[in-house]
Amino acid sequence: MLPALKQPIICYVTDRKSLGDGESGAGVLGRIRVAAAAGVDWVQIREKDLSGLELLGLAREAVAERAGARVIVNDRVDVALAAGAAGVHLGRESLAARDVVSWCRGGHAPADFFVGVSCHSLEEARAAEEAGAAYIFFGPVFDTPSKRRMGEPQGVARLGEICRVVAIPVLAIGGVSEENAGECIRAGAAGIAAIRMFQEARGAEALKDVVSRLHA
Repeated sequence: MLPALKQPIICYVTDRKSLGDGESGAGVLGRIRVAAAAGVDWVQIREKDLSGLELLGLAREAVAERAGARVIVNDRVDVALAAGAAGVHLGRESLAARDVVSWCRGGHAPADFFVGVSCHSLEEARAAEEAGAAYIFFGPVFDTPSKRRMGEPQGVARLGEICRVVAIPVLAIGGVSEENAGECIRAGAAGIAAIRMFQEARGAEALKDVVSRLHA
């Protein structure tokens, strides 16, 4: 069950390597602090190359820095729970959503712990909803370097179709910017998720302005 949040939901997806952060995580923690203070709703820790122990350390620090934002850990439900995160986000190579949801609902996770799923087609979106996912990321909506391996951009019309078909919240991802985020919301998205929009913002005040306009 997804806790009630104001919409649109604004999610910062981390990528410490694009910050030139190496293995320390110091830069991305600073960016998490700034993003949370700016008013983002969620922070997804998406650092797939880290070991479980390294990811746990980063996630714990992110939870401590969250300033009201909900922290979600990519892929690792064990790390998410150990860090006190709000949820886990599953991709194509993760455990099956149905199994993770069932395990969590079996008393192994807090009642408000939620499971989200990345989807790239209508079939995947329906399957995620049927599995009990609390929300989905759908994309790539627009062209973006980080999502090109997923194929051609899906487009806003396809995003709108997904939003009409599934009842759970759909967040648009992939090339989402301040300029095109409104298109996604008007198409029915419950929110947006992005890396570059938050990591390339010039300073805390600039980022706060971006988030304020998106929430307006």
